[in-house]
Amino acid sequence: MTWVGDNSALIWEQLREHLFLSLLPMLLGLLIAVPLGYVATRYSWLANPLVALGGVLYSLPSIALFIVLPAIIGTKVLSAANIIIALTIYAVSLLIRNVIDGLRSVPEDVLQAAVSVGYGTLRRVVTIDLPIAVPVIFAGLRVVTVANISMVSVGAIIGIGGLGELFTQGFQQDFLTPIVVGVVLSLALALIADVLLVGLQRLLTPWARVNTPKEA
Repeated sequence: MTWVGDNSALIWEQLREHLFLSLLPMLLGLLIAVPLGYVATRYSWLANPLVALGGVLYSLPSIALFIVLPAIIGTKVLSAANIIIALTIYAVSLLIRNVIDGLRSVPEDVLQAAVSVGYGTLRRVVTIDLPIAVPVIFAGLRVVTVANISMVSVGAIIGIGGLGELFTQGFQQDFLTPIVVGVVLSLALALIADVLLVGLQRLLTPWARVNTPKEA
């Protein structure tokens, strides 16, 4: 506890960096995956190749991707952009299947009804398709968020890893406390993020709430 008190500023800084590096790629991945998923449902022949490509990209080792990206995109090794781009790639790879499945889950009669009352494509997608697809998309988003929070720590190998830097500090000094603090905070972040996403999903899909009658 003495070490925690003496290093509270460092812990807070690493925590903020961890949040930034994990949540920004999640948001970017969602913004990229949604239009890609829509295109794949519009042109069905694209769906399987996109899903397959996503599987291949997600299978790439994160350490290798963090190290190779600077040479590909011309950034510095210690640039946070390497972590953000890599985790965005992983986020899109995971989310693309969920977006496609979610948009495909919209009943055909609902689509036809929307068209018959004059809904344009954009209006229909925003007000009907995406809201109905929210549960499936959010299932993938929860996995992406937890995975990102976990993988950010790997970036400590190249000097940028949020709470992961507490791990490397603990190993280098053969001191357990920073490692324990890093693990506990990482788990807490993942749990809080998951709970918040569940709450946001419920807020966005009020019709999905089931009110069971109280027993007399």
